[in-house]
Amino acid sequence: MLTTLLYRSHISDDVTLKTLENMVHKASERNASYDVTGILLFNGTHFFQLLEGPEDGVNAVYNRICADVKHHNVVELMRDHAPARRFGNAGMELFDLRAHEEFSVLQSVLDRGTSRYQLTYDDRALQFLRTFVEATEKKNYFEVLPADHWVFLPDEQSAPQPVSALPHADEYSFAFQPIVDPMARELVSVEAKMRGPNGSSLKEFFATLSPHGMYETDLNAKALAFAQASSLGIDGLTLSINLLPMSLVKVPDAIDFLLRAIDENGLVPQQVVVEVMESDVVSRGDDFEQAVRQLKAAGIGLAIDNFGAGSAGLLMLTRVQPDRIKIDRNIIRDVHKSGPKQAIVLAIIKCCTALEIAVTAEGVEQPEEWMWLEVAGISSFQGALFAAPALGALPPVAWPELR
Repeated sequence: MLTTLLYRSHISDDVTLKTLENMVHKASERNASYDVTGILLFNGTHFFQLLEGPEDGVNAVYNRICADVKHHNVVELMRDHAPARRFGNAGMELFDLRAHEEFSVLQSVLDRGTSRYQLTYDDRALQFLRTFVEATEKKNYFEVLPADHWVFLPDEQSAPQPVSALPHADEYSFAFQPIVDPMARELVSVEAKMRGPNGSSLKEFFATLSPHGMYETDLNAKALAFAQASSLGIDGLTLSINLLPMSLVKVPDAIDFLLRAIDENGLVPQQVVVEVMESDVVSRGDDFEQAVRQLKAAGIGLAIDNFGAGSAGLLMLTRVQPDRIKIDRNIIRDVHKSGPKQAIVLAIIKCCTALEIAVTAEGVEQPEEWMWLEVAGISSFQGALFAAPALGALPPVAWPELR
């Protein structure tokens, strides 16, 4: 299968002009051995390359590039397939933008096109190339330090304090996970994640219940979450709880129940945020909107969890106006290496900024993910990089420090 891959990267500081010429020569020979075409652009700081050829060959070449110390901050911009090559000859050709005018570079690249197909600016890959040549994308080139520049040190003053046994703890349980602002070294919120008996999967636990029993259990269990959170001493912190959207609709007086449980455990409504997952089906949209209005009128906040994992997120933003969205972990994973993911995250940030909706990145596990997201404008993070969920306890936070 003919594959097209585009990437950009940052040249290492120790690469000289002679080193660059030698690198291009070796890469051209290697590309030819894999039957891969390479069109390489260089602006003095960044590389941009289009690779074309058999899928296995393109992957082999790209994997070597990602492992090459002469490149860092390698970001994959596009991976696509085509019926025929844009460029005919295997190998690699370098275009140094510092030595040519923009138009002449673009025309030179077009002149290398195959004779069978006339390349035009409508071609998606060439639109990327044109953007790089014209430097219209530079404002989004967020460079991050290598992961080994950071060390994450657990806060020794916040050792986990397990909660005492409480009613229903043998039926279901809660794991607590901090939400943090790493640069400010501030613990801003805590999420209570519902689990089945002895910390088992919530999905498996809910599968043992009838649909109505699932909604009732989902709601009633939050009394345990409030009790455990109160015993952990979360004064001054926001507590997030997850609820199925239909639990607010199908269980009578659901919001009154939440308010009573909040009060009975020494908390206040303004301290609580209800998280609903975008991917959960809301079969009675009008009733759900009414429940959200009652929640907010009582002082309870609303967040959309796993934003980007389903198909209803943008519509929910228009209909219920959450206080916060949490970007799904599948978008966050390897965001520092993926151009499409970066574009989506930047669009989410721009949209939420316009709507004054706070943004949290969840599922953060790698230092590079956190660094890229921080530079992009996110300051609220949740994930194992800082603290994994702890069953019945509030775990210590590992704060980042430069080595």
